[in-house]
Amino acid sequence: MPTEGEPTTLVKSAHLIILSTSWGMQIWVSFISGFVLINSINRHTFGLVQSSLFPYYFYSVLGGSFLNLTLYALYHPHELLDNNEAIQITSFFVCVILSALNAQWFGETTTEIMFQMHEIEKEHHLGEEVGFGTNQELYKKLKKKDPKYQKLSQRFVKYHVLSMVCNLICVICNGLNLFYTAANLKTF
Repeated sequence: MPTEGEPTTLVKSAHLIILSTSWGMQIWVSFISGFVLINSINRHTFGLVQSSLFPYYFYSVLGGSFLNLTLYALYHPHELLDNNEAIQITSFFVCVILSALNAQWFGETTTEIMFQMHEIEKEHHLGEEVGFGTNQELYKKLKKKDPKYQKLSQRFVKYHVLSMVCNLICVICNGLNLFYTAANLKTF
């Protein structure tokens, strides 16, 4: 049931705060914190930190996207949408779907596979190195030597890439919505 009229200042403020906070968090987690951590702590600790943070991150993005979709849809009935509004509501919807997939499936699966890989790596005295790409030859040898590890590694890459693509699309969708929101500000 759409709401008639202009949204109140409180609704507009809530929408903008949720959207900008979500997008800022996405930028931080996607492009800054991971790179800093991987070069500061060992590989297994990095995986442990990411496995603890990502569920909160994915559910926060999901919650923010759902709230923004709901607020936007209340004041923009689908029968009256222009092209820009249709792009915005579609972007919110896409972000809800993809962040739900990350929260419920890709993130959890990636973490489960990673912990299985860590167990095998510990048996071979791997995982304590700091820095992305360190000891890659040893990991390649382990993949060749251990078919279980090779299969886990392939599954990990598959789910990790799916999760990253979903996350990147959500970043783009929220960035697009910030652009349209800024373009529609009456005054600065």
